Amino acid sequence: MSTANLEIKTAIQILRPVHQVFEAIADPDEIAKYFIAESTGRLEEGKEVKWKFPEFDEKFPIRVVKIEEDKLISFYWKIQEKEFLVEITLDAIREDATVVTITEKEMENNPAGIEWLKGNTEGWANFLACLQAYLEYGINLRMGAFDFKKV
Repeated sequence: MSTANLEIKTAIQILRPVHQVFEAIADPDEIAKYFIAESTGRLEEGKEVKWKFPEFDEKFPIRVVKIEEDKLISFYWKIQEKEFLVEITLDAIREDATVVTITEKEMENNPAGIEWLKGNTEGWANFLACLQAYLEYGINLRMGAFDFKKV
């Protein structure tokens, strides 16, 4: 088994202009329409906000590191007392199409790291699917999808 650290990388194309995709991620009112239940504020460089997911009681701190409008959103988020760097890059490949790539770093290549890799890869793939469904079709795929986790 390799001893290299593990990192998540996933991407999707969304048939919307890059600025609309950027706003759907950075604006707390927009992201609450497809992914989280609430946010304490807009994603802005140097700011900390908290995200609340509908299926969890706790709020997750988001410490924004860097924002390049329509290009990059970079933040640390804390999960179980460990911070992870998340980089969301936006590439306008046409006027009406944006490739969104998410990278999350990193965990050791061990059983705990593999569990993190599985869970968070699933989470970011879900985020991308939800973002695409919201922007292209106006629907919220998460609504009720994880209610079984509350039981």
